[in-house]
Amino acid sequence: MHFQWYPGHMTKAKRMMQEDIKLIDVVIELVDARIPLSSKNPDIDQIAKNKSRIILLNKHDLASQQQTNAWKTWFEEKGFFVALVNSKSGAGVKHVHEVIQLACKEKIERDRKRGIINRPVRAMVVGIPNVGKSTFINSFAGRACAKTGNKPGVTKGKQWIRLNKNVELLDTPGILWPKFEDQMVGLRLAFIGSIKEEILNITELSLELIKFLQEHYKGMLATKYEIEESGDPVATLTNIAAKRGCKQKGDLPDLDKAAAILVDDFRNGRIGRVTLEFPVFEEKEKTDDVVEEVKEENK
Repeated sequence: MHFQWYPGHMTKAKRMMQEDIKLIDVVIELVDARIPLSSKNPDIDQIAKNKSRIILLNKHDLASQQQTNAWKTWFEEKGFFVALVNSKSGAGVKHVHEVIQLACKEKIERDRKRGIINRPVRAMVVGIPNVGKSTFINSFAGRACAKTGNKPGVTKGKQWIRLNKNVELLDTPGILWPKFEDQMVGLRLAFIGSIKEEILNITELSLELIKFLQEHYKGMLATKYEIEESGDPVATLTNIAAKRGCKQKGDLPDLDKAAAILVDDFRNGRIGRVTLEFPVFEEKEKTDDVVEEVKEENK
């Protein structure tokens, strides 16, 4: 499968972010905890250079806990401030206030020495489409101030949101980057729903997902769907179709319908907690520790 989706409004949004960055003290980037690196827009690093950076590992309730902890360590080693949040339930969102104060400690201290007191920290909230950015802002602000939706591209323009006397947020549209050099990145983004459904072949996508789950989360599909988990992804999808009563004319299995069920179950955490990519540490010992922890977690 080949993945590419970069509508025109994203070019405009990127340009707008480049213009607004001079007003900003800290950049808060939401990434999906299931694919922390693939859902992190590399263009943001260039736009936000010399600014304090916060990474929010969102939807961590859908990802492997051990892997999420490993990713938190990985990002912290790269110099980011990190918090785990679940925008939908609000878990961890209040803690972000503390992380912002910590990330902007030097800026706040500089202001104090200059006699500038109570000037709010200005934070830009960024993230790719469908990563949960607007839901986070609404949860963080405690009111419905940003439009939300389960489709990429809901936020089309910028908006300032005054949280309290200490923090102002600048919401921005979700943007991808013009070209995926690694098509595995595009595949992972398609898995979590950050690429529009209209350009995807859902059955092909489901077969790729089955392949990954059979390699890294053996037995998960068998447990969820009460099926024989064949090593052949097509056979496994056929078994899911039979179990879920997905049939077409002639009593043939409806693989498209079964694929849609599987992908939706994955995206909503009904299959189980799954991380789709793993951090690589510079020290081999750390990597080995993470691998062993994941094996233990999935026993």
